[in-house]
Amino acid sequence: MFGRLIPAAYRPVLANRVFRRLILGFAVSYLGDGMSFVAVAWLAIELAPQAATGLWVGGAVAAYTLPGVVGALVFGRRLRRVPARRLLLADNTVRAVFLGAVPLAWLAGLLTPPLYVVLLAVSSLLHAWGSAGKYTLLAELLPDEQRLAANTLVSSLNFAATIAGPALAGVLVTYVSSALVLGLDALTYLFLAVLIVRTRLPESGEVSAVDRAAARGGLALLRSHPELLGLLTLTWFFNLLYGPVEVALPLHVTDDLHAPGTLLGLYWMLFGIGALLGGLAAGALRQRPLWPVTVGIVIGWGLSLLPFGFQVPTAVTVVCFALGGAIYGPFVALSVTLMQAKSPPQHLSAMLAARSAALLTASPLGTAIGGPLTAALGPRATLGGSGLATVALGTVACLLLLARRTSHGYD
Repeated sequence: MFGRLIPAAYRPVLANRVFRRLILGFAVSYLGDGMSFVAVAWLAIELAPQAATGLWVGGAVAAYTLPGVVGALVFGRRLRRVPARRLLLADNTVRAVFLGAVPLAWLAGLLTPPLYVVLLAVSSLLHAWGSAGKYTLLAELLPDEQRLAANTLVSSLNFAATIAGPALAGVLVTYVSSALVLGLDALTYLFLAVLIVRTRLPESGEVSAVDRAAARGGLALLRSHPELLGLLTLTWFFNLLYGPVEVALPLHVTDDLHAPGTLLGLYWMLFGIGALLGGLAAGALRQRPLWPVTVGIVIGWGLSLLPFGFQVPTAVTVVCFALGGAIYGPFVALSVTLMQAKSPPQHLSAMLAARSAALLTASPLGTAIGGPLTAALGPRATLGGSGLATVALGTVACLLLLARRTSHGYD
């Protein structure tokens, strides 16, 4: 009877015993990542001198993601033919070891802001390869007709973890310690690593991670398709402008509102709820024109950030951030679907490789820029400014879309 409640598209995927084991490990790992949304920035606030808090928060948030770009490029020649299972195992092991070193150093009284940033940076060095290995492993495990359902389940778990993780971390950083929360995050990666070791998985050597040759060829193809190049440009700047939010929001809670970590957890929890609901609702947009909806999401997300720039009640910004999550949630699925619909089938894989290689830099670069911006302008102005710049980006895209439609016409 319970099986009847599961949509038909997901039943064959969930019937796969190996996939069920993997998705359990992904769920636990995503929960740790959800807790890190709060804990990484909060521990930086606790460690940093007050005069340089914004810079250290920006550095910590960037260090949790940005070195993955370096790892994707530097280790490309050595790792792109490594089996997906080993990539995933290596990433989770490195994450577990170096994130686990954070609470140990804290307990020993040795944790300083520079050491903290270094540990975060090393922990993320293989993360782009781990992500590539995860989706490659799913592709090796499942037939073509089941991959979309599998990817949807995995991404939905990620959004669900954004609900539970920040809420749990908000309580823990307030009443226990943010360093210990990162220790829990390390344990979630260790859990996934052990599960991978104990599960018989495909050992194919064909890994299509961030292949630089494919990326270069894909960029050349994108240049010959202005519409797709425009979509990539829009997505890159959209992700870039999102980056400062991860730095400015925790400082807005501490410096502007003088509130505890539970409020930061509430912000991210409600954002996750909105994103999950918005992502699931994206299926209802299947018959809608994709380009206008995608551009509308950019403008809508920017508008949801604008109230942060004014002296409004906290409840207003909490509601706006939750609404912003619902708006933001479908963006990735819609932008990928738009590229799939508009790319020549024989060039799709190369174009998606180019997209992945380019987007690896956007959000981490935004978080790195967010530190100096927050230090110079303050958290409130940084959040409002990010929203204003995003609205401007969406407006420019809308005008270009209208101009192009008058001569070509497309979804």
